[in-house]
Amino acid sequence: ICLRCYLIQVFLFFSQVFSLLIVAIGVYAKVQKATDTVRDTFLIDPAVILIVVGVVMFFITFCGCIGALRENIRLLKTFSFSLTLVFLTQLAIAVLGFFYSDQSRDALGKFVKKAIVHYRDDLDLQNLMDYIQKEFKCCGWNNYTDWSWNLYFNCTDENPSSERCAVPYSCCTPTVINTMCGFGIQTQNFLEANKSIYPVGCADKAVMWIESHLLLVGALALGLALPQVNVQLG
Repeated sequence: ICLRCYLIQVFLFFSQVFSLLIVAIGVYAKVQKATDTVRDTFLIDPAVILIVVGVVMFFITFCGCIGALRENIRLLKTFSFSLTLVFLTQLAIAVLGFFYSDQSRDALGKFVKKAIVHYRDDLDLQNLMDYIQKEFKCCGWNNYTDWSWNLYFNCTDENPSSERCAVPYSCCTPTVINTMCGFGIQTQNFLEANKSIYPVGCADKAVMWIESHLLLVGALALGLALPQVNVQLG
């Protein structure tokens, strides 16, 4: 067996192990969240996505690995066709995302709104939103007042919550040590809020990040595509 063929088989084997790990994580997350009503509000359950991706990966790598070992033409053709289909899907998603950027932004905005609404109901969702706001140095989707969508942070006079008109601590700038820095922020104007939090919405920050990392995103997409084409040619 040539060295290149051997390396491809090793790569496919470890890809199978990795895909099974993804499936296991997805199943575990699904079981843990089986009674969670928050997940039902989302169109796609992240746990289901992990399971589907893991199963598809295992099927493709299984066909490639066993087909190469047994020199089974049918399995190798299935493997090659599956890789081509995955590559074309990635290409289609990239093209659609570019030409329908407004629709993509609206869809992402709907997801973030639901995440804000259920911020206190799901710890995983809370950690995700905190990570996004800290990483992008933003607050809310359009701006910091979006946190009124949340039951606890709602800024209406009827809200009895102690966090009324507040924003999460993840909105605060690193220079502010007080964990209650977000309290009452929604009653302040942009300039006042800017002294203690990042008042800009994550939507604008995300667009700015994508525009400043277009070369990186393109290189990443090319990096994902080339191994698939190389394996098929091999």
